[in-house]
Amino acid sequence: MQPTDDHNAARGRGIYLLPNLLTTGGLFAGFYAILAAASGHFENACIAVFVAALFDGVDGRVARLTGTTSEFGVQYDSLADLVSFGMAPSLVMYHWALVGFRADGPVLAKVGWAAAFLYAACAALRLARFNTQVAAVDKRWFIGLASPAAAALVVSFVWAMTSFGYAGQALRWSALLVTVTAGLLMVSRIRYFSFKGFPRGDRVPFYVMALVVLVIAVLFIAQAKGLFAIALLYALSGPAWWAWTRIRRRPAT
Repeated sequence: MQPTDDHNAARGRGIYLLPNLLTTGGLFAGFYAILAAASGHFENACIAVFVAALFDGVDGRVARLTGTTSEFGVQYDSLADLVSFGMAPSLVMYHWALVGFRADGPVLAKVGWAAAFLYAACAALRLARFNTQVAAVDKRWFIGLASPAAAALVVSFVWAMTSFGYAGQALRWSALLVTVTAGLLMVSRIRYFSFKGFPRGDRVPFYVMALVVLVIAVLFIAQAKGLFAIALLYALSGPAWWAWTRIRRRPAT
């Protein structure tokens, strides 16, 4: 008995559910991070943002592997990213440290929430720009710091400093610097390596495997601190590469 057209259509709709369910998982993780931060459970909030990043890294690949990519999925993924990598990190940082500016008077209290809003707005602008330029840019590079990487920088800072025993209010000025810098890097024109230029076959250069082993070892030994170190190095790699290219272009005197 041959399957009917209705059966095939239902099967197609079922396949499309898989990547969108993964995206929903990332959205839920971001939503949970906001609730956890508001309740003062900052370590759980930071972990939830990284869980959202894992879902974000999987849903698109699953959609491509199963041939279930769609415009709906692209737009849904962007909206979920805005919550998980825009709103969640900004509110985690606000509840952990930036709210402490209230103790410095009404003017600086506005600086705290303004910095959190700046980060969220920059994440929205970064995602909108990415969606409009995705077909026109070199896939080996991101233009501006990707929102998951910016979120990793912000929440890993919170997680690492918490593991060191620091209170957020004591580090509010450092938190302000990290938040504003991460936001501005997202909307900058600085290029970041996207890792999409790695070989896709069975063979990869030896240094790639060595780097993977090193990263795993660092994360195993010092989870929060290792994540912050990796996120910070990646965030600095863009400005460092930009400065290096400018130095190389200077004419010899």
